[in-house]
Parts: sequence; structure tokens; C-alpha cells
Amino acid sequence: MSISNYAENKLLDTIRNQSFAVTTAYLQLHTGDPGEDGTSSVASETSRQSVSWSAASGGSMATSATAEWTNVAATETYTHWSLWDAASAGNCLWSGALSASAAVVAGDTFQITSLTLTLD
Repeated sequence: MSISNYAENKLLDTIRNQSFAVTTAYLQLHTGDPGEDGTSSVASETSRQSVSWSAASGGSMATSATAEWTNVAATETYTHWSLWDAASAGNCLWSGALSASAAVVAGDTFQITSLTLTLD
């Protein structure tokens, strides 16, 4: 898992009393490592799904509901995800690998039942 360059800078700016809040976070699917900016290997299924979170504890935070994509756009294998601050465009906040690759067929439903972000 990797926090994006954008989010790293925003978190550091909070030490200078600069506010940083994300109203809603959105997950995007990838067929390979999305990179620091979340723009590489974007899946054909380009819609982002909003996610909500439980309270952070012990340096980690988990999603509080399943993220679901219905009727996916293409037959491909999802391997990674990225987290954004907008449903389209916006800023990448974080990225990581799925716990297991998932081969889908166009028209399938795909779910991420749990996602945990951890700072170390």
C-alpha cells in the first residue's frame, strides 16, 4: 500500500495548521500497479465507488461497507485499487494491491468487502 504524493503533502501541511479533509472517498479498480498518482493500469471499469470508513484506531482504518461494481465493463483481471477524493478527476490519495487478483467477465458484479488503510 502506498499513500500518494498529494496526500503526503496534505498531511504534512496539517502540521502548519492547514486543513485537510476528504468529504467522500472513492475506489477505482486497476489491472496493475496504479503508481503514486493512481493513473497507471486503470481498469476498463472506470466508475469509482464511494466508500465510508470506521473510526481510525492503532494506525489503521477499515471500510465500513462493501464497495460494489455491477455490470463491469470488460473481461479483465483486477489486481489493484486506488482511492480518490472525487468521483471523477480529483486527487489520488492512496493505492494498493487487492488481497488476491480477481478475473471478471464483462457484465459481472465485483465487490471489495473490506479494505484497511494502515500507517506504519
